[in-house]
Amino acid sequence: MQKFDNFKNCFEVLKNSEKAKALADEIYRTGVIGQFGLAFELAWKTLQELMRLHGIEEAENGSPREILRAGFKYGFLNDESTWLSMLKDRNSASHIYDEESFNSVLDRVYSGYIGEFDNFKSAMESKIGSLENSPENKL
Repeated sequence: MQKFDNFKNCFEVLKNSEKAKALADEIYRTGVIGQFGLAFELAWKTLQELMRLHGIEEAENGSPREILRAGFKYGFLNDESTWLSMLKDRNSASHIYDEESFNSVLDRVYSGYIGEFDNFKSAMESKIGSLENSPENKL
C-alpha cells in the first residue's frame, strides 16, 4: 500500500529528528513541524484507504476528522484525544507566528505524537497483514 509506505518513510525521518536541534535552530524546527504535518496527512489517508479495503462505508469520503472518528468507531485507532490534538496542531501549525506556540506544538510532537504514530504504524501493519492473509485477499 503506497500511502502506508510513504507514511513509514516520512515517520522515520520525523522519529530520527532531534528535539534539541529543533529547539536551537529555526529552520530545523520548521522542518520537523512540516514533517509532522506530512506524517499526519499520510496517516489519515492510509487509515481511510485501509478502512475502505475492509469494506467500511463511512471511509468512502469525508474530512480527516470524520475519518478519524470512523477509525475510533471501528477500532483502527485507540487514543482519540491525541489524534484530535494532532489534527488541531496540523491545522494550526501553518498559522503560528510566535515562538512559544511553535515550541508548544514541537513539545507535543516529541512527547506524544511520535509515540502515537509508532502505535499507528504497528496497528496498520497488523490490519494490512490480516487483509493479505484473508481468503478474499483484498490487497
